[in-house]
Amino acid sequence: MDEQTTSLATELHRLLQVRLQADNGWLPFDRFMALALYAPGAGYYSVRTRPIGRMPSGGSDFVTAPLVSPYFGQALARSVAQALQHTDTHDVLEFGAGDGALARQLLQSLGDRVERYSIVEVSAHLREQQALQLKDFAHKVQWLHALPDHIHAVVVGNEVLDAMPVKLLHRLSGVWHERGVTWDPVAQSYVWEDRPTDLRPPCDIEGDHDYLCESHLQALAFMHSLAERLQQGAAFFIDYGFPSHEYYHPQRHMGTLMCHRDHQSDPDPLRDIGRKDITAHVDFTAMALAAQEAGLCCLGYTSQAQFLINSGMLALLENASMAERQQAQMLIQDHEMGELFKVLALGAGPAWEPMGFVQGDRSHRL
Repeated sequence: MDEQTTSLATELHRLLQVRLQADNGWLPFDRFMALALYAPGAGYYSVRTRPIGRMPSGGSDFVTAPLVSPYFGQALARSVAQALQHTDTHDVLEFGAGDGALARQLLQSLGDRVERYSIVEVSAHLREQQALQLKDFAHKVQWLHALPDHIHAVVVGNEVLDAMPVKLLHRLSGVWHERGVTWDPVAQSYVWEDRPTDLRPPCDIEGDHDYLCESHLQALAFMHSLAERLQQGAAFFIDYGFPSHEYYHPQRHMGTLMCHRDHQSDPDPLRDIGRKDITAHVDFTAMALAAQEAGLCCLGYTSQAQFLINSGMLALLENASMAERQQAQMLIQDHEMGELFKVLALGAGPAWEPMGFVQGDRSHRL
């Protein structure tokens, strides 16, 4: 590690030690994850200057769909345009805009149909990159530090829910525990420690084998907050995940928690803390139910592949080069991003059918 990286790692370690001391030596994993990713001046998204990119040679750790192919944003723009027209709104609100590539693709495709494009972004480094990407649209773009009290807009969130801190629940010898983090002074490292809990997954897990899973309390709270504020418009969330019956399948006994660094994945968030991304797959059933409980309606749920095809991506590719088509195929092929990634659409007011779900809607399987 260089001197700056060492200094930042030391600062994050100091913050973790202070929090552990304040919490009697044990941190629930969601609090640990929040510090590791978002601690001001020390967490991964606070200090990582370029986490998103096509190749590790550029210093990035992972790639997102807008960087895989610009046809992702162009196809999504068709569904966003329809939603803007149907809900009589003129604003787009994006959560976690990454390096700004998706915002640029949407703004280029939507043109005058968007009067204002707002971005909620927690990373100062990413806000700087977004400003560079979007300098041609500076008259339309604004950055927000929190959810507005009243939202009249089409909301977009690509790979946002997976980055929200999760609790870890561990069934051990038939007894449910919450998994947390403590400091081992002998090994001089952070280690797991499970404590009995009244928390439970949202559904029963068949069998009596040991079982580890995530609980998405922060993402659920976010959905409630969004639903309370979205007075007019729609929302599209694109992320990797499953409905509850697949998410909490008895065979998925090690959970979905994963880390990303240098375009490599590993399952250990207690190593290289602050220098790699930490994510968990999304329980889309829980997200849809939370939104509905707070007053929104579920407009559709399907795979990314089906959504993009329904939104006209194949027609957009008719004049594309062979290389462009090959890149775009990664977005819809089942063994790439097409099936693992899903799209959930929510709406304020009466239900309607967005184009992205006219075929292959899986809402009935949530």
